[in-house]
Amino acid sequence: MRIGAVVLFVLAGASCTGGRGPRNGDLTQEPPAYEVHAIRYGTLAQFPVASLVAGADPARRMDIALMVWMIRDPGSDRIVLLDAGFYRDKFITRWKPVDYVRPSAALEPLGVRPEQVTDIIVSHVHWDHLDGADLFPKARIWIQRAEYEHHVDSGGRPRRSTIDSLDARMLADLHRAGRVQLVDGDSVAILPGIRVFTGGKHTFASQYATVSTASGTVVLASDNAYLYENFDRRRPIAQTLDSLSNLAAQERMLRLAGDISRVVPGHDPVVFIRFPAPGAGVARIR
Repeated sequence: MRIGAVVLFVLAGASCTGGRGPRNGDLTQEPPAYEVHAIRYGTLAQFPVASLVAGADPARRMDIALMVWMIRDPGSDRIVLLDAGFYRDKFITRWKPVDYVRPSAALEPLGVRPEQVTDIIVSHVHWDHLDGADLFPKARIWIQRAEYEHHVDSGGRPRRSTIDSLDARMLADLHRAGRVQLVDGDSVAILPGIRVFTGGKHTFASQYATVSTASGTVVLASDNAYLYENFDRRRPIAQTLDSLSNLAAQERMLRLAGDISRVVPGHDPVVFIRFPAPGAGVARIR
């Protein structure tokens, strides 16, 4: 174990409070070379691109991918999700996703059962990223403290319309059960080889993650960058509280990954073209 790595994870443990402490071994383990998969659990058809890319033609439409991202340590039982998708009937009825499967079932092609998921990093509180968190009965939930406290009151009610009332109650229940780990701020190593960053400003304190893999650092942007087009055109996301902060976050993602090929945007179906294997709605990010 490198001394620097020990210090890094001790500091990370001090920055993550409000739930269970890190599991045994989290503070001393060498960062593994994770396997990262994008998993498509449905599609929103003919979605307006102007709601994704600032300044896009209002007439443009595209079918966008609904995704969660699985981070698996081949040397242990650690299986981490970035985001948890959605499953409640109200969202399915309203948004009518195409080719939809529950996010918990979408893991089956990779041989993963819901109870095997050890951790879920919630990038932000929108329904399509948070709602499925309670599908995974043993997972610890990582969310920014500022995001949680800005959106959920002490009684489990929403403080803002950003979060659905059912999801606010669910998240508060998980917190009372000791399953929510509140992360304090930017550039925090929450697990060996996994670090979260703020500044994307899709919501009040949305976060994205970097993951150590055999091929280098992979950045999972979630909705802090919806499409590769955001990067290619240097355009902020259309739904942001601070466009300049969002652009700065996108530039930072590119620096962290070293290359756009290792940055994964939140809803771009092109992910499954750039990474075609193993297929059938699953993309291994290499």
